[in-house]
Amino acid sequence: MKPRSEASKNLYQMMLDRGYPVEFCEVITQNLNTDFTAGRMIGYLSHYQTLPMEEIVDEMLAILTDRNRIMQKKELERNNAKWNEYLANGIPNDEE
Repeated sequence: MKPRSEASKNLYQMMLDRGYPVEFCEVITQNLNTDFTAGRMIGYLSHYQTLPMEEIVDEMLAILTDRNRIMQKKELERNNAKWNEYLANGIPNDEE
């Protein structure tokens, strides 16, 4: 598993300070271990004083779904760029 980012460590401490169980904080921050995903959760939590754990899990899943959608979009954009290059230049000829 990827090591936690600085924002993920901040999220962990924020959740502990709000009284969530250590095991719960561990699971959430293991999944939201980048600055982007942890930052999104920190932003979400900053609007509320306390939330049920189920709502935090639901938000975590939404954040991960968004991240996966963004990653898929970037991959499709790379594939499209390669296809456009092929259409513009044709098949590379190694004999040239």
